[in-house]
Amino acid sequence: MANIIMFAILAAVIICSAIFSVMTKSIMRAVTALLFVLFAIAGLYFLLDYTFLGTAQLSIYAGGMTMIYIFAIQLISKRRLQGLKEKIDFKRMTVAALVALVGFVTVVVAQLKSEFFEKFCSVDDVEVPMEKIGNTLMGADKYQYVLPFEFISLFLLACIIGGLVVSRNQKEDK
Repeated sequence: MANIIMFAILAAVIICSAIFSVMTKSIMRAVTALLFVLFAIAGLYFLLDYTFLGTAQLSIYAGGMTMIYIFAIQLISKRRLQGLKEKIDFKRMTVAALVALVGFVTVVVAQLKSEFFEKFCSVDDVEVPMEKIGNTLMGADKYQYVLPFEFISLFLLACIIGGLVVSRNQKEDK
């Protein structure tokens, strides 16, 4: 029962922080909310006793990605950030809420038609062996994840190089 309560708390933190991250116009607030999302996702991994994935989430995403975002924020001129005021546009917010509600209902209906809830609520405690998880994460076959990890690393390298080029061009302009 405690696991379900913790899951509900972490899910609420993820949803609220993600919505706040998208809705705010302040870049620093958006990055801070994104950091809370990443921490809560790491909490879900720890709740599932996947300590390796939780630690990787904290160190790679919560640490590394947030540093990249803050580095990008520092490249933005302060003049552009000073005049920003947050205004709530209720028309756009209503349309976004309706689209989100339609998406939520679609996901719930799809999950109710599948066997997800039956397996989730079952008493059988089936544990996936760590060898299978390792082979899935580091394998190159179908439904294995080493290639997406490599593409993500290349993408992050391109972001870092792009940030360095932009900062170098700003220094040359001054």
